[in-house]
Amino acid sequence: MTQPPPPPNQPPQQGGFGPPPEPSDAPPAQPPQQPDLTKAPAPQPPAPQPGYGYPQAPAPQTPQSPAAPAPQPPQPAYGYPQGAPQTPPPPQGPPTAPQPGYGYPGQPPAPYGQPGQPGQPAYGQPGQPGYGYPGQPPAYGYPQPTVPMPQQPAGGGKKFNAQVAIIVAAVVAIALIIGGGIWYAGSSDDDKQDTASSGGTTGGGDKGGSGGTGGTAAKGAEKVPSNTSAKVAFQVPAPAVKDKQVDSVEGSWLTDSVYAKAGVNEISGYDPDTGAKKWTLPLTGQTCAGSDQVGAGGIAVVLAEERKRGADGRHEDCTEITAFNVDTGKTLWTKNVTASGKKVGFGEVSISGTTVAVGGGYNGGAAFELNTGKVLWQPKIGDCEDAGYAGGEQLVAVRRCGGYDDERFEIQLLNPKTGAVKWTYRLPAGIDNAKVISTKPVVIGVDSAEITASGATDVFSLDDSGKLLYKIGLEDGKYDHRCEVSKYDGCKRVVVGNGKLYVPTKEHDGSGDFSRTNEIVAFDLTTGKSAGIRIDAGDGYTIFPLRMDGGNVLAYKEGPYDKGDQVVTADASGMETVLLEAPADKSVKDVISSMVPSTAEVLYGNGRLFLGQDLISKPYSADRKVYTAIGFTTR
Repeated sequence: MTQPPPPPNQPPQQGGFGPPPEPSDAPPAQPPQQPDLTKAPAPQPPAPQPGYGYPQAPAPQTPQSPAAPAPQPPQPAYGYPQGAPQTPPPPQGPPTAPQPGYGYPGQPPAPYGQPGQPGQPAYGQPGQPGYGYPGQPPAYGYPQPTVPMPQQPAGGGKKFNAQVAIIVAAVVAIALIIGGGIWYAGSSDDDKQDTASSGGTTGGGDKGGSGGTGGTAAKGAEKVPSNTSAKVAFQVPAPAVKDKQVDSVEGSWLTDSVYAKAGVNEISGYDPDTGAKKWTLPLTGQTCAGSDQVGAGGIAVVLAEERKRGADGRHEDCTEITAFNVDTGKTLWTKNVTASGKKVGFGEVSISGTTVAVGGGYNGGAAFELNTGKVLWQPKIGDCEDAGYAGGEQLVAVRRCGGYDDERFEIQLLNPKTGAVKWTYRLPAGIDNAKVISTKPVVIGVDSAEITASGATDVFSLDDSGKLLYKIGLEDGKYDHRCEVSKYDGCKRVVVGNGKLYVPTKEHDGSGDFSRTNEIVAFDLTTGKSAGIRIDAGDGYTIFPLRMDGGNVLAYKEGPYDKGDQVVTADASGMETVLLEAPADKSVKDVISSMVPSTAEVLYGNGRLFLGQDLISKPYSADRKVYTAIGFTTR
């Protein structure tokens, strides 16, 4: 169906790489002018802007069909279990749980696939048959299928939130700009060692941002600041972009002493409290991906294009892999991989222990030693190839087998130092993509039938030997996570920890007039049943998980028009503790909104919050200021 035109002055959304479109008379969608908030005058009372918790005009009603539907029994309220399904579960496989209502996990279906056998040969060994793609598929960075947009359900008598509508329209706009590219995800992380992860924020409803105890939240690793009211620490101005082009600035990393953000053809390191630039690292070209993890010694890895783009803005192949020290900006090494005399392009990079693994292209995967760049294995030609990897506490490979019209996927747990396979789990036939949600325990997301906006309608929970525990259903349109179709380690707003899967529900009506809200709910990975956990956003707020915080869930909370966004930590009972609250000034909220927190690179640690863009484009006029990142601090 035809999408509505985007509203003016909106930012480019997360999109995939792709060649620039043909020139058009219409200017590309742009972010609104963003003032330098570190130099702004004293906050002014916010004007009544449309947004979360603010009255809207009534939504148009969906026409009724001629035939009246049969009467339905009354349904339970959000977050309360429903009765068991009418149809009994199939006899084979683990027992299934009753289907609960909205806001709680769904029914776990019977298991698929069979575990493989240990003791397979190490990566890089000869003797594997050829992979059956006819011809050369498009290189990474060229147009991919567009992810379908979720539709707003009818009914309820309350209008779809204006802020959400703007975000959806802006996604459509950027998709038009970059020629049908895919959405790009920021970093996300759960249960990973030596990492600084992106995430979301959560808040405490209408709680204020001050009055913290200065202690540590129950079972949380993040310390509660003595004053949780944050100030704008700094903003990173966006570099100049040519007309009708979209440039990549993907990648951000955080340590105790440096916040590093990718720019065009470079990475810069900043003091996280003042924004003072500490270093700049030139790259061969624009960034394609960055490791979610910061490894031991403060080392991160970035994937960049082979050369700088020409005047036509044409995207180059993503072939150059660089390891660098986040604190100093010093390059440890830069490597590339060749096959049949040509450099191999990749789309993802991950760190596990002392191993850097790159994949996400169409020519297999490779691995290097983190500190030295020594090659551990290279792409192999065979009936199966490593499509992508996910790192952290363990290294998991997604392998793609068969021909173009007969793809099959396998999940393998690897020895990160040698590439030796510890076990293999074969996904059922008919799945055209697989995404690693967690590497310890190993949790995989797939779309069960057609491609959906969430990217994962089924979640496979595996035990330590690679056997299926449960296949958990995440009904499309009911939850608000997102796993990118084109990435194997690209799931956001879904977190694994404490033996549970945490996902946010879709927005729904709150208890107040015209208010919207949602909650985070949890599944038990061993039984597939509801874990009985609800982390409520509160009226006018929406919430999504970022990562685990020790035994707690770290989450981001987007506030209504007159409240600041928050980062919270929530314990097993759902009790939330505010760690940081951003200013509620309209100028600040405008900048945060332009970043679109639910799809941005979001990093939190030690009382500091950073939101970053993945893509940038030229503003409408020279007097408009746009930024690639904004930082907040409670210090």
